[in-house]
Amino acid sequence: MSEASTQVRADLDRLLPLLDAALTTPFRQGEALRLAEAVRYSLEAGGKRVRPVLCMLACEAVGGTPAQALPGALAVEYVHTYSLIHDDLPAMDDDDLRRGRPTNHKVFGEGHAILAGDALLTEAFGVLATADLDPVRRAEALGLLAEGAGWKGMAGGQALDLEGENIEAYDLDHLRLIHRLKTGALLRASLEIGAVLGGATPAGRAALRAYGETIGLAFQIQDDILDATATDADLGKRAGKDAGRGKITYPSLLGLDGARNALSEATETALCHLASLPNRNSLAAWARYLALRAR
Repeated sequence: MSEASTQVRADLDRLLPLLDAALTTPFRQGEALRLAEAVRYSLEAGGKRVRPVLCMLACEAVGGTPAQALPGALAVEYVHTYSLIHDDLPAMDDDDLRRGRPTNHKVFGEGHAILAGDALLTEAFGVLATADLDPVRRAEALGLLAEGAGWKGMAGGQALDLEGENIEAYDLDHLRLIHRLKTGALLRASLEIGAVLGGATPAGRAALRAYGETIGLAFQIQDDILDATATDADLGKRAGKDAGRGKITYPSLLGLDGARNALSEATETALCHLASLPNRNSLAAWARYLALRAR
């Protein structure tokens, strides 16, 4: 096991219990029991938990604690999970498999899947709005979440991605824009929310924002590479779907070697953004780990 993988495993072992203990709590009571079940089905499916863990690590990197960042960590995981449920719908990516098991709409139907995503998105803002936080930090965190999830962020990136299917006249700058919005925006928000909740200086916040944007690009490049090279069993979801839908990706534009070079460059840039932070070891390990992940 590499040094980066060892550090990542240690971070997961100490941070996931805190996250998992609170993750499904809002969806344990209420009248719409079938909807709550649909929400829990996707939340409890596992996954890498990259965004909430990075949120907590960013808080630690500026001198805070994981507990301080927990409302933000929950919020970004709710947004991410909502996006996966909606991405899998027939009107979007039309996927039957997610994290090694049937997608939400295959189990609960399209209507409940749409509502499960809606419930998660609204709860993301609710968990931040009702948390015991400094009012200024709460307002900043809510604004960052809206920026990362909304039409100027993740939702806008998904729209551009849909509009670009079967369009051949893509260049690298346009592909970077899609990835910066679709994947990078929420990763960037995760880190900056953690920084805000940890009381970061303006310089620390800027460094984590830049790191988040760059690892967001690296994360998506690796996704493109895996989609082109891995199997369904490797990924726990359908492989090769981007090529099948006529999407332009890093491998299709640059070839596999070019895509791997771009991934390496993005990872090194992300590491440079951490240079000014005193508690950067975990975030550096995560940058290296995400570039080498196999799913």
